Amino acid sequence: MPFPTIIGAIAGDIIGSRYEWDRIKTTDFELLHPKCDYTDDSVMTLAVAKGILEGKPFGPLMHAFGRAYPGRGYGGNFYYWLLSDNPQPYNSFGNGSAMRVSPAGFAFQTLAETLAAAEQTALPSHNHPEGIKGAQATAGAMFLARKGSSKKEIAEYVTNTFDYDLSRSMDEIRPDYYFDETCQLTVPPAIQAFLESDDYESAIRLAVSLGGDSDTLACITGGIAAAYYRYIPQEILDFAYALLPKELADISRAFDQRFGG
Repeated sequence: MPFPTIIGAIAGDIIGSRYEWDRIKTTDFELLHPKCDYTDDSVMTLAVAKGILEGKPFGPLMHAFGRAYPGRGYGGNFYYWLLSDNPQPYNSFGNGSAMRVSPAGFAFQTLAETLAAAEQTALPSHNHPEGIKGAQATAGAMFLARKGSSKKEIAEYVTNTFDYDLSRSMDEIRPDYYFDETCQLTVPPAIQAFLESDDYESAIRLAVSLGGDSDTLACITGGIAAAYYRYIPQEILDFAYALLPKELADISRAFDQRFGG
């Protein structure tokens, strides 16, 4: 049986969606809430996954998927990107580049390939250096996690390579943390949530507990946690797959079959 790959990011997105506009500062919350649903994070993740599975450019697939699944919480600038008949990069450093990158973190056999692919997933819209950096740091952490690196090694790599500050604990970050959609203020705390976790579920709870852009925080954290723990409770998997349209669920399962070995 393959281990879960990008469904870790997707389930994080779904769980976090309930709390994006009703933010909480605790890990004690109903995990699988009736108001949870998949958002743009999942749609774009699966567009990237399809690109990797079929060897197709990411930009046209993201554009097509966004139009096929409207109303999923797309950011303002990205929404106009979707509306354009000739979409061009708009120098974004938003966290959208990091939330959709998990397929790159699972699909390749070297770190160099992973980072190159992560950059390609960012470039169609998020071509600002910080947007590329957020995608690469996230994918790089996932690559190291699935290859057996320790949390200490992952933290040192992210800090030394991307100059992200991972020195503050979640308890130190949480009180003053606020909703922010930049890579700079989303990716480091999402990685920190993984570093302090004990398993997949605790990683998601920690990410959501920051009281920020909870679906994207949990999406980023969830992808890394899935790569590291190689296990997601069945009830979480069932919950996530039940909410995805069949086309999207089929892409996720096909990606597991190809890359979850």
